[in-house]
Amino acid sequence: MSAFSALAHSTPAKADSIVLGGGCFWCMDAAFKLLPGVTHVTCGYAGGTVENPTYEQVCSETTGHAEVVKVDYDPAKVSLAQVLAYFWEAHDPTQVGGQGNDMGESYRSIILCADAAQKAAAEKSLAEAQKGFPEPITTEIVPLKKFWIAEDYHQDYFAKNPDRAYCSVVIRPKVAKLKRLLGSQK
Repeated sequence: MSAFSALAHSTPAKADSIVLGGGCFWCMDAAFKLLPGVTHVTCGYAGGTVENPTYEQVCSETTGHAEVVKVDYDPAKVSLAQVLAYFWEAHDPTQVGGQGNDMGESYRSIILCADAAQKAAAEKSLAEAQKGFPEPITTEIVPLKKFWIAEDYHQDYFAKNPDRAYCSVVIRPKVAKLKRLLGSQK
C-alpha cells in the first residue's frame, strides 16, 4: 500500500489543512480533488510580500507569491504524510522556476507550513520522495505567513472549464495520470 492510499472511514475529530504550490493552481486544484480524504481545495496565493494580491499582480512576478492551494483533509481518512506523498506525484518537484511551460516564481514548487509539525513532516516527506527522483527536488519548505484566497473564477476552474485549451492540454492528462495512480493503489 502506498503512502497516500486512503485509510479508515471514520468521522473526523477535526479537519486539517496544508498549503501547497506545484505550478498552476488550476492543476493542483484538480489533482487534489481526486485524493480520497480531501474535503475541500481552495486556490490562492502565498509566500510573497504584497497584501491581498490579485492574479494580475502575482502573474507580474513582482509580489513573491506562488499560486497555491489550501488542501483541507480529514486526518481520519488521509494523513498529512499521504497528502505530501501525493503532492510529489502531482507535479515535477525537480523543475526549477515553474512547471512545464508555466515559468516564473509564481509557479514554483513550495510547501508552506503552518507549524513546526508540518515543517518536520514536509522535510521527512521530501527526503523520502527524493529517493524516487534522479534530479534534486527544488521544492521550498517555508513558514506560512498568510494565505490569500484567489478570485472566484479560479476556484474549481477545471471542473467549470474542461474544454478550454489549457485544461485539455495540461490539466486533463495530469488528472488522467493521477486517476491511474490512485486506481492502482486500491
